[in-house]
Amino acid sequence: MGRNILVAGETLVDFLPERAGPLSAVESFTRRPGGAPANVAVGLSTLDRTPWFWTRVGDDPFGDALGERLAAAGLPDRFVERDPTAKTTLAFVEHDADADRAFTFYRDDTADTRLQRGTVPDDTLASVDWVAVGGVTLASEPARSATFDLAERAREQDATVVFDPNARPELWDDDFAPVVERMLDRVDVLKATPTDLAAAGFDPDADVDDLAAAVHDAGPHTLLLTRGERGAVASATAAAPWGPATVRHDGYRVDPVDTTGAGDAFTAGALAALSDGDSLSETLAFANAVGAVTTTAPGAMTAFPDREAVRRFRADR
Repeated sequence: MGRNILVAGETLVDFLPERAGPLSAVESFTRRPGGAPANVAVGLSTLDRTPWFWTRVGDDPFGDALGERLAAAGLPDRFVERDPTAKTTLAFVEHDADADRAFTFYRDDTADTRLQRGTVPDDTLASVDWVAVGGVTLASEPARSATFDLAERAREQDATVVFDPNARPELWDDDFAPVVERMLDRVDVLKATPTDLAAAGFDPDADVDDLAAAVHDAGPHTLLLTRGERGAVASATAAAPWGPATVRHDGYRVDPVDTTGAGDAFTAGALAALSDGDSLSETLAFANAVGAVTTTAPGAMTAFPDREAVRRFRADR
């Protein structure tokens, strides 16, 4: 089948600690490929919905390893760029006792900050139905302008734009909220956590219905709100192909090993389901299952399940 999804954004290297605790006390790490959009792209490919993927890595050994991993996942290399003068971004992950994580980034003027406007041509955007972007590339220029340009041209070509703010305070000054506000005016589907929305200036104490109404007022016709072990909520207006609707799913109970990439797995699952024409209710159930299975193994894209694994997981519950 043809590619009807384009994912755009950073690909980086995650260094996972040997044990939980502060990075200052960790002596060894395991290297894993990462970056939220890269995770989503690989997750989609694992779910048999291989997308186009636009990214940029350094012409260095880490870039070599990431390029090989993307190719092994079946992603086409047409928009996988190599920067001859910039390094690949590195992220060191810190785990607490509950497997939740924090990040320390090495990302000053790295390759993924150098995405250029117009790299993905209009004819490619005209051939896809979905374009998914993340918030990390909005933290730096010229990638910020390139991401805005992509979203604007995608909307002009009638593609549905999906956005995950993926708030990472370490990468931003005080302009995260206004930049996200500007982006939301160009977005159809927002996938976010309560933390993302609070960082973007939404009321963290609002109930889900009021929070969804505020998001819809900002632009997106659909909100996919992930809430960790409490599951997820979806809200859509009459402007959505699957709306108006409000749907809740309580999620699945698992014993997490590593939550890195769980949100990206959810996004990949949601995109796969929506692009298949599934209902909003089935989309939440499927996406929650993909995310839950991912937490039961270490790493992000290396832990993503295929459709059969998701089917078995849901059948057992």
